[in-house]
Amino acid sequence: MEQKKILITGASGFIGSTAVDKALQLGYETWAGIRASSSKSYLQDERINFIDLNYGDKKKLKEQLKEFVAENGRFDYIVHSAGITKAVRKSEFDKVNYEHVQNFADALIEIDAVPNLFIFMSTLGAMGVGDEINYTPLKCNVTPNPNTAYGKSKLKAENYLKNLLNFPYVILRPTGVYGPRDKDYLILMRAVKNGMDIGAGFKKQILTFIYIDDLVNIIFDCIENNIYRKEYYIADGDTYTDTQFNTIVQQALQKRHVIRVKVPLFLVRSASFLSEKIFGLLDKSTTFNTDKYKIMKQRNWSCDITPLQRDLNFKPANRLKEGVEKTVKWYKEQKWL
Repeated sequence: MEQKKILITGASGFIGSTAVDKALQLGYETWAGIRASSSKSYLQDERINFIDLNYGDKKKLKEQLKEFVAENGRFDYIVHSAGITKAVRKSEFDKVNYEHVQNFADALIEIDAVPNLFIFMSTLGAMGVGDEINYTPLKCNVTPNPNTAYGKSKLKAENYLKNLLNFPYVILRPTGVYGPRDKDYLILMRAVKNGMDIGAGFKKQILTFIYIDDLVNIIFDCIENNIYRKEYYIADGDTYTDTQFNTIVQQALQKRHVIRVKVPLFLVRSASFLSEKIFGLLDKSTTFNTDKYKIMKQRNWSCDITPLQRDLNFKPANRLKEGVEKTVKWYKEQKWL
């Protein structure tokens, strides 16, 4: 039986590299889409094939894909997780997260190499702020209204794919993704390890999470169940306050005492603005920016995963407590904590 070919873009990253591991485990002919300058530290398996596609130039991209198809045949499946979450200039979000997706989809159509399924990794942030009065979960039928440059760029890409006639997309909108290889939650865990539990704002905040392995399992469940032109919120189905989350981290780190500090939102806003300006003057991007402030300010990250449960019979293998414990163990093994 011929191996099915899968391309995973952004393969050097946290989500992409974990998806590559899973594809190899399931027996796919696995192609890792990475830039020549990207790290291969998580891509050491000799079965991995590498490809560097030029998403910024549609003409060159078409030539590359034509050449690939002539030699290997088309990709059966594509998981597009390439993108940026921080940038020096806000315009870069549109360029990478929207225009590159547009070029990629157009190129596949124009050379008649559309895969059986094109899975687009979007974000819950593409929907904007949820109900912060009654804290009802976000539904799939709400009108999106993203308030960050990152979320807006992802929504543009979503809408472009949805407007392509018969294009076989699946859009995944994960909430906070954590697990081994992630560096975003590492910052928070280091703070707890150092005895600080820092929160932004005084109003109740509801958080949701998905462990990396569960997210990747959903990707391949979509493939194996022939899901077509659907969109899903991705979370484990539980909700937590920021204090509950920090307590779980504290327990995993076996940290008995921490100082709990709530920082007023106006101070967070001022600090994020200052951080963005300073790094901008240095022509560098920073994670702590005005977009990050809007994310920290948001009070309700709950979302309705009923469609995921209905279509894929989704049940998370890792609840937050187990997932955080696994993550902390990995961080310690890597000497990150």
